[in-house]
Amino acid sequence: MRLKLILLIVLFMSLLSFNDLRSQMAELRGIVTGNGAAIPYANIFFEGTGKGTSSNEDGVYHIHRIVPGSYKIRTSVIGYLPFSQKIVFGQNESKILNIELIPNSEQLEETVVTGTLKAVSRSESPVPVEVYSPTFLKKNPTPSIFEALQNVNGVRPQINCNVCNTGDIHINGLEGPYTLVLIDGMPIVSGLGTVYGLSGIPNSLIAQIEIVKGPASSLYGSEAVGGLINIITKSSAEAPVSFADGFLSDWGEYNLDVGAKIMLGKKVDLLLGINYFNFDTPIDNNGDNFTDLTLQHRISLFQKWNFRRNKNRIFSLAGRYFYEDRWGGELQWTPEYRGGDEIYGESIYTRRWEILGKYELPINEKVLFSFSYNDHNQNSVYGDIPYIADQRIGFGQLTWDKTIKSHDILLGSALRYNFYNDNTTATIEADEVIIPSLFVQDEMKLANGHSLLLGLRYDYDKRHGSIYTPRSAYRWKISDNDILRLNAGTGFRVVNLFTEEHASLTGAREVIVTEELKPERSFNINLNFLKKIYSDNGTFIEFDASVFYTHFNNIILPDYDTNPNQIIYDNLDGKSISQGISA
Repeated sequence: MRLKLILLIVLFMSLLSFNDLRSQMAELRGIVTGNGAAIPYANIFFEGTGKGTSSNEDGVYHIHRIVPGSYKIRTSVIGYLPFSQKIVFGQNESKILNIELIPNSEQLEETVVTGTLKAVSRSESPVPVEVYSPTFLKKNPTPSIFEALQNVNGVRPQINCNVCNTGDIHINGLEGPYTLVLIDGMPIVSGLGTVYGLSGIPNSLIAQIEIVKGPASSLYGSEAVGGLINIITKSSAEAPVSFADGFLSDWGEYNLDVGAKIMLGKKVDLLLGINYFNFDTPIDNNGDNFTDLTLQHRISLFQKWNFRRNKNRIFSLAGRYFYEDRWGGELQWTPEYRGGDEIYGESIYTRRWEILGKYELPINEKVLFSFSYNDHNQNSVYGDIPYIADQRIGFGQLTWDKTIKSHDILLGSALRYNFYNDNTTATIEADEVIIPSLFVQDEMKLANGHSLLLGLRYDYDKRHGSIYTPRSAYRWKISDNDILRLNAGTGFRVVNLFTEEHASLTGAREVIVTEELKPERSFNINLNFLKKIYSDNGTFIEFDASVFYTHFNNIILPDYDTNPNQIIYDNLDGKSISQGISA
């Protein structure tokens, strides 16, 4: 009895202390503007801490529960110069700080990493990189990034199955398998996972989307033949303390993103996000007794751990779990008919988990180790034909960033592990391969406003032998707001027939490979001109135009017609060309 009394007293005193501590906390609020207009989604944070938030659609921000003391507040957003100011808080003090940002009239100062694997301002990158901020996603609300990209010039999300609604992304008219999708620079989205990689990441945790049009195989290897899309998630300083975003369409779709930033001590913080999407109302406007829109039920859990280290060295870990149930077919179909032939339906159950991270080595040189791993399980039926597949992809990469006089050098090595297995007659045994790689890149400053980038990559695939992919990029900065870029390079793609053609391989046809398939190869040249025209009040018009030419050979095509009992694969004897103008 006496022990219980003591515990109650201790608990009561702890609550009093906690409430007293909370009552001493300070808060800061205000509005972020530029040229008299509110600036939404600006990042406001205290330097050297994990404390911060972002402004809402009206430019308003609020940081609460601030420990009394002295801080340096910083504010940043694309298109404006960064703002910083010292500020002191007393106990239980509430302050108002309205922040006026100055438009960045220098040039295009968004920081990009995708073009060269180095963090540089967009204007200084020799490779043209398009950048899309969270504002773009807010102004074009969609259930997933996959659908939001339909508003990007030269990028086309394409639905390949009208019943199950799976698809891929085309860049400059090239087929979906030629587009590489990255998350924080890691190639964890490919093969079976392509349609799911751009779903389930809460928009509020996305810092920006970077798009490169044209081959990038010299840095990223296979699949980056037509271009790549890199989804970059926020750091703890940029992320809001908490958020909740909802989306509802008149079709009956609803999407919910919720999340928070959680401090776990002084050196560790956690970004947590949950995405939920549901559409369960069958619609048949054309009266054909088939669903017009695939029904979906999806939940995704995303988390990112950031660790503060000496000398601001990088160490982060991120993970995601994804589950989805989607189906389409005759309106009378229910899960009881799954896998049968009485009522036609296509049903896909997907379970997927991913982990990725970055660790900067504790040495004087700038050496970064990046890694990722994902496991994808797909249980699907097309009518009464089952397709059950497992895919695992592991990736590790070590890069050394070194500047020697006018040479900005990047050396790297990578190792990729692919595993694939399914229940079809095409897969007699599991496909398992390890691909080691080496690459080097040198960006040279030739003269004022002129730079040249040269790069070369070597990959070894036991199925194809040695593969070399060179590239070059020239940048001429005509003025602060006029930039001309010329890029040329080669790309390659090691084709996994089964992950890309699984819908046709679920039957009883025999798969025939007529000869040892060569990797698909491409050569691309791209001329890009970028100009910003500023008005007196700081607003601007951006003009971005490109002329591109891509030459393909060794394209692998399936032949379904020669023998109705076979699918015959062979390299195309000839060439294919994709060319055009984008503006």
